[in-house]
Amino acid sequence: MKVVLVAGAHPKAWPADLVQQADVLIGIDRGTWYLLQAGHLPDIAVGDFDSLSAEELASVKAKVAQVHQLVPEKDDTDTQIALKIAVENYPTADFYLLGATGGRVDHFLANLFLPFEARFAPFTRQIHLLDQQNQIDFYLPGSYTVTKNPAYFYLAYVPLTPVQQLKIWNSKYALPATDLPIPYAYASNEFIGSTANFSFASGLVAVIQSKDQTR
Repeated sequence: MKVVLVAGAHPKAWPADLVQQADVLIGIDRGTWYLLQAGHLPDIAVGDFDSLSAEELASVKAKVAQVHQLVPEKDDTDTQIALKIAVENYPTADFYLLGATGGRVDHFLANLFLPFEARFAPFTRQIHLLDQQNQIDFYLPGSYTVTKNPAYFYLAYVPLTPVQQLKIWNSKYALPATDLPIPYAYASNEFIGSTANFSFASGLVAVIQSKDQTR
């Protein structure tokens, strides 16, 4: 099951076709308006909607069956609350968060750090951040096979915490089992086939598939 959450980045940043594949579609603040303008009706809308005009907000409320309007002064971001609603209602789904990697860096970091939160940690492998240039997936300790997404070119292994025994193989650049005391980005790697492999013993690792704008 695919739950697609669309944040406030412009639709040109959305990866192709993923919105159409959603089993459940959640608009986050201005992302709700963008969905409606693109002809997609969200199942749920979440946000303080401070980025919408009164007329735009009235249109959202008239069209979307389930609207969670939040107060602007709150501890969580709109995206955190939207994901909380998603995992509570669809705990076995995969959660694809679009429009959450560009724009403000503080918002991007809040989204990148979602798997560190205790309420989201059980869903670490189910959370995916995507845009037209990047796909970010999160991994807990173990041994994994990564499948190439043909929409992207590069591959990166990014420990977000200290990790032990990170090993990379079946990639263009291999890595013997290595302990890393600080976060580190093994960037600009590449697939040599349709899959690649890595393993590690402790910590949290993000795997990023990406491409240049012109590639």
